Amino acid sequence: MSAAAAQPQAPERRPAIVAVDDEPAVLAAVARDLRRGFGERYRIMRATSGAEGLDILRQLRTRGDVVALLIADQRMPGMAGTDYLVEARKIVPDAKRVLLTAYADTEAAIAAINDVALDYYLLKPWDPPQEQLFPVLEDLLTTWESGAALEAGGVRIVGHRFSKQSHDLRDFLARNRVPARWLDVERDREARELLTVAGVPADRLPVALLEDGTVLERPTVLELAQRLGVAGRPAQEHYDLVVVGGGPAGLGAAVYGASEGLRTVMVEREAPGGQAGQSSLIENYLGFPAGLSGSDLARRATDQARRLGAELLTVQDVVALRAEGAGRLVELADGGVLSANCVLIASGVSYRQIQSPGFKELIGRGVYYGAAMTEARSCADQHVVVIGGANSAGQAAVHFSDYARNVTMLVRGPALETSMSHYLIEQIAAIANIDVRPSSSAVAAEARDGHLRCLRVRDAQSGEEETMEVDACFVFIGASPRTDWLEGVVARDEHGFILAGADAQAAGWSLNRAPYLLETTVPGVFVAGDVRARSIKRVASAVGEGAMAVSLIHEYLAEA
Repeated sequence: MSAAAAQPQAPERRPAIVAVDDEPAVLAAVARDLRRGFGERYRIMRATSGAEGLDILRQLRTRGDVVALLIADQRMPGMAGTDYLVEARKIVPDAKRVLLTAYADTEAAIAAINDVALDYYLLKPWDPPQEQLFPVLEDLLTTWESGAALEAGGVRIVGHRFSKQSHDLRDFLARNRVPARWLDVERDREARELLTVAGVPADRLPVALLEDGTVLERPTVLELAQRLGVAGRPAQEHYDLVVVGGGPAGLGAAVYGASEGLRTVMVEREAPGGQAGQSSLIENYLGFPAGLSGSDLARRATDQARRLGAELLTVQDVVALRAEGAGRLVELADGGVLSANCVLIASGVSYRQIQSPGFKELIGRGVYYGAAMTEARSCADQHVVVIGGANSAGQAAVHFSDYARNVTMLVRGPALETSMSHYLIEQIAAIANIDVRPSSSAVAAEARDGHLRCLRVRDAQSGEEETMEVDACFVFIGASPRTDWLEGVVARDEHGFILAGADAQAAGWSLNRAPYLLETTVPGVFVAGDVRARSIKRVASAVGEGAMAVSLIHEYLAEA
């Protein structure tokens, strides 16, 4: 045996869970239960005060160790649990945060959800841990592990930050939760070294380096999806239900359809979650007091749908729908056809684009539609402009304020109150580096060195214009339905939204019975979510409509 082979290997450095409580008996019980439930995957560390806990976190950070979860008791002398978590967040911002509290301190725990971005609070005692502790922490750690895997992923994308092709690849990987690393060829030495080793010239960027050693020069999103196995193929020749669109309505229908025994397939052109999947934080979705990101909601729903038996086809665009007898046929862009008894259209909406000079040319090069979470960290210490005044714009502004030097919101209306939820308005007002500019609009975008550098902004009240230096611009100015592929097949209103129920009956319904509430002018074709005329543009209502559509589809199939 060689000397090198005889060397003992260093133990694997597992992520840490750090528990803090000033009562030795309680701290011992916490550590015992944590070791029982998670000791094989995580190192369990403990401290008897907030100050000691912060020292441990600094040591872990200095050594390059990773912290997954923080657990702290609220009532501690010297430093309360919430105060400790505020300071701990500065050291390990990605760790999940849990507060231990007595029933009498529930109000303080709820307040901490906003103050320290608390993920959960646990009431003492938590016996039995198998019911009261383990499921909660397992859920938090699964979410943390998912994010950590994305950060440490094996796919590497090398390109220019202000390149539309690079942005599209990064956005695709992030929204489909494919573990990947982004390397900016202008900022990262490793990026340039990889290009040299791979023999890729600078004019062939972006380049994708896969875990199997494959090097893809200037790949399209579809080419990369196919190589990674993200773009699936249908497993059956005929389905009970084809769901077109993978936003909250489509995912809701996939979950309920599969759970109720329907052979269900969901087709999504980009990534599960749809427009809602780009939201940095959804705070008013029932059952998540700390809120959850659109990405997390999409991950949970996708896993749930698959577990229940639904097929999910992503990076597949639907181009046509036709009815043949009792069958409904959905045509795909790649030439494939899905046959089904029923179709649910949940294709959602796309952000409307600004037609002012310069914006079209700068898409992906400083101008982005939607939150573009992949760009958030690249905006560190920069000036970000968010255009729009609805909830999606407010959520993005709050998210970018954690990274950017300052965030300017350009709002066409006279105030946020006309279009944004109250809780978001209060949050924005409390963040010092967000500047809200009502009655303002961007009338031109100007480039320098090939990417966005200035916006020309007009004040609607005074008529005056100013030139604003800006590093990135994110646009949320309303939405257009994705229904062009239904031209001449399903009746729509003047804006392109699909008519259903009584509206469908008035628009040319062909059967003696009345259409079901979510049924379109084509029997057996239903609609749910934002793409439906008169729909309420909220995540919860979209999920509800997806579930409701499945119930109506059962009635349709029973009648047929």
